[in-house]
Amino acid sequence: MSVTREEILVLGLTAGVVGSLVGGLMLGVGLGLAVQGAHIGWLLVLPAAPVAGLLGYVLARKLAKRL
Repeated sequence: MSVTREEILVLGLTAGVVGSLVGGLMLGVGLGLAVQGAHIGWLLVLPAAPVAGLLGYVLARKLAKRL
C-alpha cells in the first residue's frame, strides 16, 4: 500500500497548523511571563520551536506506519 499525494498534503497542512498553534502559544505565553519578570516563562519560550517540530515528526511517523 502506498501513500497517496492527498495524504502527504494533509500531513503537511496538519503538521504546519498544529505546530504553529502549539509553538506560537508556548512562545506567546512564555514571552508574556518573561516580560512580566517571571523567569519560568523562559521554560516555555526555549522549547517552543522543537516541540512544534516534534508534533510534525509524530504525525509523519504515524503515516509511515501505515505502509
